[in-house]
Parts: sequence; C-alpha cells; structure tokens
Amino acid sequence: MTTAPRTPPEAWRLQVLKLLQANPSLSQRQLAAELGVSLGKANYCLRALVEKGLVKLGNFSKNPNKGKYAYILTPAGLEEKTRITLAFLKRKEAEFEAIKSEIEVLKGDLESSNPERP
Repeated sequence: MTTAPRTPPEAWRLQVLKLLQANPSLSQRQLAAELGVSLGKANYCLRALVEKGLVKLGNFSKNPNKGKYAYILTPAGLEEKTRITLAFLKRKEAEFEAIKSEIEVLKGDLESSNPERP
C-alpha cells in the first residue's frame, strides 16, 4: 500500500518554493544541500509539492542528459508561496511590535530603578 506524503510544514514549503522559483533546474541533491537536509528529506518535500500541484516536473527534452529535470512552480505554487510569505511577514511584524513594547517596558524599569546620576 502506497501512502501519499504528508504536506511539509509551511517553513519548508516556503523555502523550497523560493529556491525552485529562483533556480528551477536545481537537482534534488543541490536542493538538499541548499536546505541543509538529507537527500531523502528533499525528495519527500518535492514529492509532496508535486502531488499537491504546487510544483510540476518538467524534462529538458533537448538536453542530451535525459535525466535532467526542472521543478517549475505552478500558478497554485506561486499563490501558495505568496500566501505563506504574507503569513510569515505578519507573524514577524507582530513579533517585532511585541519586542519593541518589551524593550520600552525594560527601559522604563531601568529608569525608575536607577537614581539619576550627575
């Protein structure tokens, strides 16, 4: 019985989609090196993205090396990349605002606990 791969987490999807959009001719080995993961994990991510319809596998038909493929983002893949990027940006902006608020509170604590020095 063959089971479909589960969808990789958003962070992985975004990273893979960005790399493939920048260089569709990356091999799985090169992709694994870029991601800092095993070849098996890169294969798992690619297979899941292909099965979800976010990436399509194209063959360079004129290439004498018939094993050379291109991983091309589909319109759904481009939309997913945009959606994930927007969600990531919103999360980071919220974290930034929370950190700014925390910094202001800490500065206030320091100012109120230290007597003024001449």
